[in-house]
Amino acid sequence: MADLTVGIYPYTAKYRVIEYRALDYAQAKLMNTPMIQCDNLSHFYAGRAALSNISFEVAAGEPIGLVGPNGAGKTTLLSLLCGFLPVTMGAVTLFGYKPGTSALSGRVSALPQDARLDPLFTIGEQLSFYARLQGFSTKQATNETIRVLEAVSLKDSFKIKPDALSHGMAKRVAIAQALIGNPKLILLDEPTAGLDPVNTRNIRSIIAELSPATTFIISSHDLDELGRLCEQILLLDKGVMSTMQLNASESKSPTRFITLQMEPYPTADVVAKLSQLKGVIQVFNPQKNEFIVEYNPSIEVKIDLQIIMCLNDNNWQYRQFSQGKTLEEKLFFDGH
Repeated sequence: MADLTVGIYPYTAKYRVIEYRALDYAQAKLMNTPMIQCDNLSHFYAGRAALSNISFEVAAGEPIGLVGPNGAGKTTLLSLLCGFLPVTMGAVTLFGYKPGTSALSGRVSALPQDARLDPLFTIGEQLSFYARLQGFSTKQATNETIRVLEAVSLKDSFKIKPDALSHGMAKRVAIAQALIGNPKLILLDEPTAGLDPVNTRNIRSIIAELSPATTFIISSHDLDELGRLCEQILLLDKGVMSTMQLNASESKSPTRFITLQMEPYPTADVVAKLSQLKGVIQVFNPQKNEFIVEYNPSIEVKIDLQIIMCLNDNNWQYRQFSQGKTLEEKLFFDGH
């Protein structure tokens, strides 16, 4: 037996070395590759291009917005990233691996827009089941379910069935499901669609609190919401993609912008008065009751105070006063 025992140790040590090296290699691969990399990706439905030769990279960090009109290819892109659709032209990797491979289990999660909960089972039963599918033991799955429900402020919903939840609460439970296992990347398709302002704010707070430890890609038509959450925008239009760093272009520009949402007043009068302020270069009126003031901060640093004083002197009321242009203006009307 002694000879046999001695003979086992070299093989055991050998396998341990291989295991550690494999782990180190996997960690190095995660650290040295983009979170998402798409190269010349195209996808067709019945001969029509849903995505046309798109290439982009995404690094870990703050939430990223995915924007585009209906039929632009957003859902197709998310389906390809999740591995729901096969990649037939071009290449896609997540953390250096092809979508849908076992190496991505627990690292990538997704919340479809039409995600539904089973009305026959409690929230705790359903989330624990999904946790066990990821390899958690029964006890671990219960603890994980409690953890993710706490993350969305719904710990007391563990024993409740979905029909007892409001629409906003059900949406938060769906997000809790996406959080199981602490994934590094979560893909959200219209996470605030149909929600009232209070629940929309709750969802936004959850995403903001979990970032940048978890990177979110958020597909949404709510540009105001994306403007609050995201620094980078992926814009899809007719299957073609462009990318934008929201603050990068403005920080490099010698001029700045302020956007005003005004009560109804004569447009010509507002433009004329604002244009006379020191440091103002020009005033735009892109749509009714909205004004964009372009100014040079090196000439007048406190232009915001000057604008407020101008409005007060003319007894003009404003609805919103914000630095920079709206996301809608940047994406679709800025000529970038």
